[in-house]
Amino acid sequence: MTIHKEGYTSIAICVLFIFVLNAVVHYYAADNSTLTWGAYIVSAFLFITVLQFFRSPRRLINQNELHILSPADGKVVVIEETQETEYFNEKRLQISVFMSPVNIHSNRSPISGVIKYFKYHPGKYLMAWNPKSSTLNERTTIVVEGSGVEILFRQIAGALARRIVWYVKEDKPVVQGEEFGFIKFGSRVDVFLPLGTKVNVKLGDKVKGGITVLGEFYTSEPVDTGIPANEI
Repeated sequence: MTIHKEGYTSIAICVLFIFVLNAVVHYYAADNSTLTWGAYIVSAFLFITVLQFFRSPRRLINQNELHILSPADGKVVVIEETQETEYFNEKRLQISVFMSPVNIHSNRSPISGVIKYFKYHPGKYLMAWNPKSSTLNERTTIVVEGSGVEILFRQIAGALARRIVWYVKEDKPVVQGEEFGFIKFGSRVDVFLPLGTKVNVKLGDKVKGGITVLGEFYTSEPVDTGIPANEI
């Protein structure tokens, strides 16, 4: 199992905490087997939990310029038309993926293209499923233009998440399926698509970042991108 680079510090802190916890228990309650085994169980649970938060499996990405790939692992919690007010100032089709603490937390670019807009917003830490979290929580807004189409996606921190990480800059290219960021300990990613985009998922579906096709752009002719599958 590969560990994501964003987890190194958290794992080190976890190991230090476990070491201190067990040292204190052994010093003050070495003859109390119940307390000692309790500390072992808590330590093992905590270590395994933190490890799984930061696991980072390699994935085979099938790139296609007509497809919009899921930006995150999780569950589809919103599919609706909504007014996007930060960049487009028009109605868009919103698809939201909720990332629970047990999901992979890497975020991947839904399409290939160039970053036309990026902004980080500090904010609150409401529950990620709260509709107001899209506009009140800590978040980033990223707009990518590819194949003549602009889409917006937004990292949103949740009640547990306290750090959003991004690896992109305006006017720089991104590749479909590659990592553009990371959110620690779960939250949500919103994607805003043009109206009329074909939706391939439904509410409650479980999706995988860089694998699941959320939707497709319509075209009169099939397009062969000529891009082979890449392992990213």
